[in-house]
Amino acid sequence: MNRNERSRITAKILIDIGAINFSLVTPFRLSSGFLSPSYIDCRKIIAYPSAFKSITDMMIDTIKSDMASQSPDYIIGGETAGIPFGAVIAEKMGLPLSYVRKKAKDHGKNKLIEGDIFKEKNSLLVEDLMTDGKSKINFVENIRSHGIKCDLSLVVFKYNIFKEAEISMKRNNIKVHQLTDWEDVYNQMRFTNTFDSSILLEIRKFLDDPVAWSNYKNGITKL
Repeated sequence: MNRNERSRITAKILIDIGAINFSLVTPFRLSSGFLSPSYIDCRKIIAYPSAFKSITDMMIDTIKSDMASQSPDYIIGGETAGIPFGAVIAEKMGLPLSYVRKKAKDHGKNKLIEGDIFKEKNSLLVEDLMTDGKSKINFVENIRSHGIKCDLSLVVFKYNIFKEAEISMKRNNIKVHQLTDWEDVYNQMRFTNTFDSSILLEIRKFLDDPVAWSNYKNGITKL
């Protein structure tokens, strides 16, 4: 299965399980602070066994095909949404698994990374999605602070509409791979012919200029 097929199938799965939510009157506030007419809830995937299996199988396919030259051999799930995806990938590929916290615990051993630490391996950070990339940078910095190599990340869904996010990833030497993004989800929405034209129009406006859309709705205007 090639990258385009994986993206199309993933987009269809997200639509079919109701992971694409809309609110045109009261916009959603994303983790970045931007306002959006839609919210992508990739956490729903784990509630649907068939969808979860298809998604994790395609994530493994992506690792084997698109990351073959980097050869990641250590899976690290990002707290919390990345953990179930990372766990299945690690188990199926026979690779060690850890998970990284957003911040260290304030009790016990005060750990940032749970599981074990394998400094000699090439780690892959697994999460559910990426908006502005700030959580990726935070997780990667936490991983690297333990002497672990981490230049790769894999997500189910990547917004792919924030230019500053891509600049930040390059600046921090992080390559993010995704199964699908907003353009392919939007195209799948049009193909299904089940979404109201007002929704499609507003989504198109948002994708063309998310900063202007957020500003118009009184949200933030820069990352």
